[in-house]
Amino acid sequence: MASEVTHTAATFADHLPVLQILVPFIAAPLTVLIGSRALAWPIAFVSSAIAAVIAFALLMKTMGGEVISYHLGGWAPPLGIEYRVDAANAFVLLLVCAISTIVLPFARTSVAAEIPKRQHTLFYTAYLLCFAGLLGVAVTGDAFNVFVFLEISSLSTYVLIAQGSYRDKRALTAAFDYLMMGTIGATFFVIGIGLLYMATGTLNMADIADRIAEQGSNRTVRSAFAFIVVGIGLKVAIYPLHLWLPNSYTFAPSAVTAFLAATATKVAIYVLMRFVFSVFRPDFSFANNTLEFIIIPFAILAMFAASFIAIFQSDFKRMLAYSSIAQIGYILLGIGFLTQTGLTAGISHLFNHGITKAALFMGVGALVLRTGSSFYSRLEGAGRTMPWTSAAVVIGGLSLIGVPGTAGFISKWVLVQAALEKGWWPVALLIVASSLLAVIYVWRVIETLYLKPATGDAATATEAPASMLIPLWIMAAACIYFGFDTQITIGASQTAAQGLLAGAVGMAH
Repeated sequence: MASEVTHTAATFADHLPVLQILVPFIAAPLTVLIGSRALAWPIAFVSSAIAAVIAFALLMKTMGGEVISYHLGGWAPPLGIEYRVDAANAFVLLLVCAISTIVLPFARTSVAAEIPKRQHTLFYTAYLLCFAGLLGVAVTGDAFNVFVFLEISSLSTYVLIAQGSYRDKRALTAAFDYLMMGTIGATFFVIGIGLLYMATGTLNMADIADRIAEQGSNRTVRSAFAFIVVGIGLKVAIYPLHLWLPNSYTFAPSAVTAFLAATATKVAIYVLMRFVFSVFRPDFSFANNTLEFIIIPFAILAMFAASFIAIFQSDFKRMLAYSSIAQIGYILLGIGFLTQTGLTAGISHLFNHGITKAALFMGVGALVLRTGSSFYSRLEGAGRTMPWTSAAVVIGGLSLIGVPGTAGFISKWVLVQAALEKGWWPVALLIVASSLLAVIYVWRVIETLYLKPATGDAATATEAPASMLIPLWIMAAACIYFGFDTQITIGASQTAAQGLLAGAVGMAH
């Protein structure tokens, strides 16, 4: 059983859960009020770095199984809003903050090349709002608050994706499609929250969990669960609710794609886990059946269907977008096993896929800067003219496949173990088979970069600037580092899995 710490004494460290969100949240309007283009990026970077330090401190505090409960305005839950931090969401907070802090130096050059100067202040404002919204979703213990923060991050995401329209007008339709799908998802989610409130009379997640446990499963609670899973499923891009994702990732500015691909869907998966394990609890048979008979089959379908589509793409960005849908399948498969090993695999793959995709999308961004396009035909031979960028892309590609010695291998290996643990050896074979499909689409990239003669812009391209290469290589190095040192990734994932499976976060003390 996790121990819970409720802080009433006002030391600085006690306010870390609220400062986690407040720092970027205050920095966003500050960027607009100051109105200086020169200061927009430094404000965004500093607030992101501070948030990363706070997230690391919170993870260290919760690694032992401790749960931090912070009461906003001193109002105790369930009447007041509670921010609740355990190993599961501290791990997600660290991923979001680390990705943001590393992507921002890359973004400075990338955004300058892809977005007009007059828009930079507003771009970083929207970025900070999106960042704060994602952190809020992860940290809050109030169900309605999840919806509020989800909308803050989503609305700013639509704006960020639409910024790609300066290069390609299709970014506007991509943003509009996402707006439509995202609104439907949010509506379903908030209807689910409303039904939960109707059944339990409370919005505090821990309190909802206790009341559902007391009154058992009734039709209102089941309907709420269904609405919440579909609503969040749209945000997660669960196959076949993924239709907004390929265009959004393809036409958004490179820096935006690198940030969103590594964080937005991961936070949505965390929300799904939080509701399934902490609110409805694993012993809620309706949730069990949903995972086993709906989520797992669609996860396996995503692993193959999206990988097949990725193989036939002619655009590097779009290929990575489809591969993201396949990788989300692996994460959901791990969650669907409903075992500690499966959940550990899902949570660690959530982190490992986040760093892998950030590296790959930053690599694409650097190639786009020099060649002007992410189409394979325009990138032929770039491996010779942009060796450092291309090498980092290859490392990211190997991690995407799950080659031993990379981060991607570790979580896929644990996922295979989880399948074998349940005696589902055909599923273990399917995991390996779908990883072999990744070999095909990653090989196409390697072939394009290294084995084809350099033509057009790629032949005359120069290496990407250091401001892009350094963040790119930090991510590429992380893909290798976490392939050997699994103490943080597997350690935090196991602690998070134990906490979620025990329903510890849902237990009122």
